[in-house]
Amino acid sequence: MNDRPNDLLNIRPEIKKTIAFDSMTSDERFQNETLRPILKLQNPLFLSVFTNYIEKRKGVFYDLCLEKKITYIENSLIKDQKFRSSLKGLIIGHFTVAEYQKYSLNSSSLNKRIINMLIQRLQDQVKVFDLPLSVS
Repeated sequence: MNDRPNDLLNIRPEIKKTIAFDSMTSDERFQNETLRPILKLQNPLFLSVFTNYIEKRKGVFYDLCLEKKITYIENSLIKDQKFRSSLKGLIIGHFTVAEYQKYSLNSSSLNKRIINMLIQRLQDQVKVFDLPLSVS
């Protein structure tokens, strides 16, 4: 039997730091309950996808200083529409139908949250891109 919603929810890692408050906006709640676990789950894939992105652009990233690498990550997710859409798809594909319906009510604001979270996640792991990424 196909139980996609429960299967999706069961594979997500638990984020212990997340606390829900009554005063949270619906976007904040969605970010903490849905987006953060999906981003954590998909992190190895994001690292691989960004490494591939770097390689396809002739590896100029590797010759940059740390500060410029941080800027490169931000610019790649903000300015490259196709790349940004591809990354959003890796997240949206892990939504349940109910989550997608919530997302579609305020997709513009949630897309900004998604991209900002992805930028921060990749920037926090910038040192990983100096090492060969193992295929798992």
